Amino acid sequence: MKSIVAGVDEVGRGSLVGPVYAAAVILKKKLDKKKLKDSKQLTKKNREILEKYVKKNSYWSIGSASLKEIEKLNILNASLLAMKRAIKKLKKKPVQVLIDGNKVPKIKNYNLKYVIKGDKKIPEISAASIIAKVSRDRLIKKMAKKYTKYSWDKNAGYGTKDHLSAIKKFGITKHHRKTFQPIHNILSLK
Repeated sequence: MKSIVAGVDEVGRGSLVGPVYAAAVILKKKLDKKKLKDSKQLTKKNREILEKYVKKNSYWSIGSASLKEIEKLNILNASLLAMKRAIKKLKKKPVQVLIDGNKVPKIKNYNLKYVIKGDKKIPEISAASIIAKVSRDRLIKKMAKKYTKYSWDKNAGYGTKDHLSAIKKFGITKHHRKTFQPIHNILSLK
């Protein structure tokens, strides 16, 4: 039997709003791995098409860490927590888990290995990056409907020029990460 490999990636670490998401993916044999790329190298439309394709041809799960957990644990530890949750939610237990980056979450009885730039090298990690990105973008887009002034539908909560000027003009929302620069700086000026 071929060993079952899961790929894991997170998204939203650098965003100024909302939770951090991670996905874990085990690809089925019939999926064409050549179609997969790092989510950052794909257009929004292609990501959405590939997300459906990957979900149909894999075992996948999503884990997240809330804004509260990010503020309490810091973004690195919250990202690792989201990854751990995604791995534990997989319907099949992988023989090996390959994680994008240079750290792995602490989970007993799992063979975990990090792969620097894994989202560009390992199809399972590319697939995880696509699912995590599309899923989190959907959530942020939903939040953007209530907070239209911040352009989250366009910037996914990242610190773009428009987003930063909106923060200065309208203040922060309950979804902003208060421990993050520049929000922390803005709050300490008050």
